[in-house]
Amino acid sequence: MNTLPRLWLVRHGETEWSRIGRYTGLTDLPLTPDGEAQATEVGRKLASVRSSGVDFGLVLTSPMLRARRTAELAGFRDAEEVPWAHEWDYGDYEGVNSADVRARQPGYLIWDDGVPGGETLDQVGARADSVIDRVRTELSHGGDALLFSHGHFSRVLTARWLDLGPDQGRHFVLGTSQLCRLGWDKRTPAVEAWGI
Repeated sequence: MNTLPRLWLVRHGETEWSRIGRYTGLTDLPLTPDGEAQATEVGRKLASVRSSGVDFGLVLTSPMLRARRTAELAGFRDAEEVPWAHEWDYGDYEGVNSADVRARQPGYLIWDDGVPGGETLDQVGARADSVIDRVRTELSHGGDALLFSHGHFSRVLTARWLDLGPDQGRHFVLGTSQLCRLGWDKRTPAVEAWGI
């Protein structure tokens, strides 16, 4: 039996803004019909994981509608809302298409340049650390946790799981309703599976 905790991540299903590339932080958008179908499909994947013997001892969700609905459609209606697991607060870029930002600012990268009027990357990283600390504390003797959350937040959380700076989330591309598993290579934090 694994004596170290693992954390499974699910990015929420598609919303209208995620479909067209708009930064969606604190705007509480519903899933599109395709997003609902994606959430149902990730539920089938998770059912297969559970049938292989994985028991999620801790199931968490962002408080945002798109994450909560994904959890519900995936079969985790009772997922616990964690207020600090929301998406990056994009400030002045909320609802703006990322391509439009780059058209005005060639070379712009959110990982380097941040967002005006919103959270810093270090603030997002600190929130991710809170989730990781909770998982590692509550499952200190092993077990599996599951988090329904968001694209950038999950990428930052993955970097922090690996003891990297939050800006290293840039290396972990994550589409809507994709499933990932963070765990260990012996006692070294590792990505065990990505985008399944």
